[in-house]
Amino acid sequence: MVKRLLGVLSFMLFHTALYAAENNPVSFETLLKTGKSWDGKELEAYPGGSPEVTILKVKVPPGAVVDKHKHPVMSAAVIISGEITVVSEHGDRVTFKAGDAVVELVDTVHYGTNTGLVDTELLVFYAGVKGMPLSIKE
Repeated sequence: MVKRLLGVLSFMLFHTALYAAENNPVSFETLLKTGKSWDGKELEAYPGGSPEVTILKVKVPPGAVVDKHKHPVMSAAVIISGEITVVSEHGDRVTFKAGDAVVELVDTVHYGTNTGLVDTELLVFYAGVKGMPLSIKE
């Protein structure tokens, strides 16, 4: 009797889990997981101090240029729409398009230009320390 009851319970649990998995609209997709910035350099250790996370939504119109700057803290972005071409002080150049995820350069001067025909929108996530600037204009 106990064997039969365990068999029925196992059957019910299996089918309940299967039904839940098939009918659950929640999903997770890793867009990027890395210890390097887009130019291939290893990221350095987090700065000491009280952590502060900042998330910015940035909009760059077609043809607009983001001034030369550098980030003293680590940041990552997801391109929501459009495209942007980023150029480093070393001449490295890359174009990111909607859907791309990228780890920004740290302590390296760079600038970006919207090379597309529509607004470029980015969500940028900064992992910094209270009181530390997110970027420094050059």
